[in-house]
Amino acid sequence: MKLLKLVPDHTNIHFLKWRVPFYVMSFLLIVASIGLVATKGLNLGVDFVGGQVFRFTFVDEPVAPVGQLRDEVNKLGYGDPIIQQAGQPNAIAIRMKLPDGSETNHGLSDTMVTKITADIMKNHPKARFDGVDAVSGKVSGELGQSAMLALGLAALAVAVYIWIRFEWQFGVGALLSLVHDVTLTLGMFALTQMEFDLNIVAALLTLIGYSLNDTIVVYDRIRENLKKYRKMPIPELLDLSVNETLARTIVTSLSMLITLVSLLILGPSVIFGFTAAIVLGIFVGTYSSIYMAAPILIWLGVTPDSFVATESAIDKQDRLARERG
Repeated sequence: MKLLKLVPDHTNIHFLKWRVPFYVMSFLLIVASIGLVATKGLNLGVDFVGGQVFRFTFVDEPVAPVGQLRDEVNKLGYGDPIIQQAGQPNAIAIRMKLPDGSETNHGLSDTMVTKITADIMKNHPKARFDGVDAVSGKVSGELGQSAMLALGLAALAVAVYIWIRFEWQFGVGALLSLVHDVTLTLGMFALTQMEFDLNIVAALLTLIGYSLNDTIVVYDRIRENLKKYRKMPIPELLDLSVNETLARTIVTSLSMLITLVSLLILGPSVIFGFTAAIVLGIFVGTYSSIYMAAPILIWLGVTPDSFVATESAIDKQDRLARERG
């Protein structure tokens, strides 16, 4: 039985031929994403802006009716709740943003607590109200700073690792690709105004890992070919390397997308933003490995001699002596 091949043998697509138009497009998308984040901002969740956390236990039910509760709380007009299990299947925590204007009028927050608690107890009289906790804006701000710091340090650590593993040009290329991927993902959240919470930070860290993995595969093949084809022009060598890893890239991306798209369509709404971020990350991560990480090596001066050890004066004298002898 003949095996199905998504990428035929000896595929030779001239990716580098279009590197300038794609770099221009990527630059414009990065600028647009930064502009969207600066002007529209991110729809920050309770984790970053503060709010209230309601705790309930449904003592007569084996599992809390999460879907029903989400619809009931949403109808009260305070926004979409974040509902999670709290230890036991019948115990939940409901996180809500603070109402607009509650910074100056604390009565608005008290009114929200009263309405949500009364509505849940009315619809579920056997539920036990375990209390409400306030998440201060100061703590949330510190959490947001820590999350952004984690993203920045992760990207920097990736660049340093590739710098040590390969050459400094490869580290710069990997860092540029990661900045491209994360910035475009943030731009999507600014454009759609989907809630940005700690789940999305986890998705961005996952995206950094996926993009790094794909980039390293391409870079490793480039390094092998630099040693093998000393006289091949660098654009042709980069095209060859990308084509040789194309089958692996497509199979990996499609395998992940099949699962993620199913989860995006059929999965619960509470992880919709997380899944959407990773789905977009698969596309931009694959794209950046081909059209960002590889072409920049040309402008950074990588040549077929980049991995050839420099011959010292003593080695040269020894070699000449052996040749004469």
